[in-house]
Amino acid sequence: MLISERYAAIDIGSNAVRLLLSEVFETDNGPYFRKISLIRMPIRLGKDAFILGKISKDRANRLTQTIRGFKNLIDAYRPLNIRACATSAMREAANGTKIKKQIYKQTGVDIEIIDGKEEARAIFANNPWRHVAPGSAWLFVDVGGGSTEITIFSNGKTKSRSFGIGTIRLFENLVEKAQWSEMKTWIQRHTHKFSSIDAIGSGGNINKIIKLAKCTDGKSITRKKMKEVRDYLSFFSYDERITRLGLKPDRADVIMPALKIYISVMKWSGIKTISVPQTGLADGLVRLMYKHANQHKEKRKTLKKIPEPAAM
Repeated sequence: MLISERYAAIDIGSNAVRLLLSEVFETDNGPYFRKISLIRMPIRLGKDAFILGKISKDRANRLTQTIRGFKNLIDAYRPLNIRACATSAMREAANGTKIKKQIYKQTGVDIEIIDGKEEARAIFANNPWRHVAPGSAWLFVDVGGGSTEITIFSNGKTKSRSFGIGTIRLFENLVEKAQWSEMKTWIQRHTHKFSSIDAIGSGGNINKIIKLAKCTDGKSITRKKMKEVRDYLSFFSYDERITRLGLKPDRADVIMPALKIYISVMKWSGIKTISVPQTGLADGLVRLMYKHANQHKEKRKTLKKIPEPAAM
């Protein structure tokens, strides 16, 4: 009989807040991660944080109500562990820390406001490794509402960078040309030496993009196909993207900025095809919690094996 462990993760992003309830099964081939439920609430904290510099009382209340509701579901699910992490909107809002404390006081959920490097590390944790040939690399790109996280893996080493270029920032015209130049320079500097690069994309937008593209395998998309999706979407107004294409209102406006970011990253790194495993920050948090729990198990096993000192 398979042994399983339950985990819960909350991703407080710039566009939406997500709760992932997950179960991990121990198998002979390693852990198997299964999503039990994924709930998404479109609060769009970034609209306040990036324009006003702080989160409004109304959005702070909506966030608190959402976390309270999530906490009730988590209590019913009874996971082994829970992590709640907030990204660029909360870390840039002047009142982000204050709201974090208020939420803890009212719900008991302790939110971690993580930096770009920790965000990239969690997203990076989603991908099991296969052999990477010498001279080759993996590039991971996660596009959020407030930032884009990029990690490059090669020869057992990683390089990560968070850029303040996100879909909400682009939609609100808050990204300067210098920021695009900085990201382009960094990507080209760290990818030009590789003979081949495989890429993995994550984030809600790319999951929707690959569905719109109707790719045959449903797991990867070419840069050419992305451009076709961009050109196709440009024929529809915001309202038509909702009513005719079935996009959610908080996705219909930011999907074009997302396409611009993904296409640019692929172009600058010479990538023609990107894989889309449909995982994100919450999935990575579950994997990190599982890894941490296993390390503690191994440590306890080791301590049990150490013999007691002989009595004098």
